Amino acid sequence: MTAFAGQKVGLVGPNGSGKSAIFRVITNEEQPDGGGVVLEKDLVVGYFSQDVGEMAGRTAVRETMAGAGEVATFGEELAELEAAMSDPERGDELEALVDRFGVVQARFDDLDGYSLEARAREILAGLSFSSQQMDACVETLSGGWKMRVALARILLMKPDILLLDEPTNHLDIESIIWLEGFLRNFAGALIVTSHDRSFLNRLVTHIVEINAGELTSFTGNYDFYLQQRELFDKQADAQFARQQAMLAKEKAFIERFKARASHAAQVQSREKKLEKIDLVQPPRREKAMEFTFDTPPRSGEDVAKLEAVDKSYGDLEIYKDFNILLRRGERWCVMGINGAGKSTLLKLIAGITSADSGKVTVGPSVKMGYFAQHAMELLDPSMSLFETLENAFPRASQGSLRSLAGAFGFSGDSVEKPCSVLSGGEKARLVLARMLYNPPNFLVLDEPTNHLDMATKEMLVKALAKFEGTMLFVSHDREFLAALSNRVLELEDHDVRRYEGGYLEYVEQVGYEAPGVG
Repeated sequence: MTAFAGQKVGLVGPNGSGKSAIFRVITNEEQPDGGGVVLEKDLVVGYFSQDVGEMAGRTAVRETMAGAGEVATFGEELAELEAAMSDPERGDELEALVDRFGVVQARFDDLDGYSLEARAREILAGLSFSSQQMDACVETLSGGWKMRVALARILLMKPDILLLDEPTNHLDIESIIWLEGFLRNFAGALIVTSHDRSFLNRLVTHIVEINAGELTSFTGNYDFYLQQRELFDKQADAQFARQQAMLAKEKAFIERFKARASHAAQVQSREKKLEKIDLVQPPRREKAMEFTFDTPPRSGEDVAKLEAVDKSYGDLEIYKDFNILLRRGERWCVMGINGAGKSTLLKLIAGITSADSGKVTVGPSVKMGYFAQHAMELLDPSMSLFETLENAFPRASQGSLRSLAGAFGFSGDSVEKPCSVLSGGEKARLVLARMLYNPPNFLVLDEPTNHLDMATKEMLVKALAKFEGTMLFVSHDREFLAALSNRVLELEDHDVRRYEGGYLEYVEQVGYEAPGVG
């Protein structure tokens, strides 16, 4: 695999194929078993991973600046030199300090250090930080917001090569769209992994597929890669079939004539020929996951209603005299910038939080399934994955539960893993599997794809497209929004706008992909 300045490479492959390991080899965190990594001399590498490390003792903006590499180091030295030059006890060092200050200041200026804070704030704003959040202590931030700080640090570095491992996982749609624009203008080489199909399609110019330890390069975006991969697989299937037919014919001849002395030379010749043949292997394919809903019980026409609802958190007013009616078969996606009240709406309908005034009503024949990130924290860590499903559905057969687990990417011994060691993506899949096995007729989903890989998302979208109930959901995944919505609710500055048609019709009508993105 090679990456040149200006090239934007998407690294794809099934879970466990070694995508993150490639990044660790490039950054010298791991050593390859064979071969090597060649980097140009003095090349600066910026690497963003899901392991953000400890952050404390600084504001978010200062933490961002501190990770900016060489320019941050020179900035810190400048501050130390300024303090030393004003220290009367170090007067005998003044000439040396002034000389060093001149050298450091020149290098700091070359690296555009005097605009460092302004650039840090611009990047943090692009990642949806408010001014208050930028100047707040970083240890007060949640894990997802700390992840954004870690990403901002890498972007501020201006490295020669940028390695991004799932940078969109904890971002909202506005931040993802901003990041796409930032990276399109990035002058260095970019290698990125992502489960966001739209992100890859809009950004990358090359795809490198890793599968069973082999790397295969494709020119183009992700959708073009899929077309090429399908074409290559068909060609490989045909080549494999031709060789198998030839082998069968040769073996049949050998079997038929091996006992005849008159054909001994021909039999021997064909046996030697078969020994020298390089066998064509059938293309390696990930087994497609499939999940089919049972038909949920039919709900009444009025599924959920909010009437004159007020909701505030302290001095922050979220809703004032808010009204909405959700009817059977509608699939509402909720759009809005951070703080607009998207998750609050879902919590009100799910009964997780209460309105300050007004009325929230869920229809009497409605069976609700509510997915939110906190649901993953409620898994019993002492139970195995399979025990969790058995506990939820004690009357279900072992076979049906194993089929359910398989549909959500758990097979073989993986079903025996305790919940305490599951990754975020595995926990999300388990919670969704448990919720959808005995399907509700009203799904309330808050960022259901946050931790899902591309294969699981595709399976979930296909399954939900056939769902015969009502949906209300928040998602930053544009493929998910486009495939499943038939109504859009936009929340902005206490204003509520309703749009007939799905997400794509909404984008066409309003002229932007999300509120806050002009």
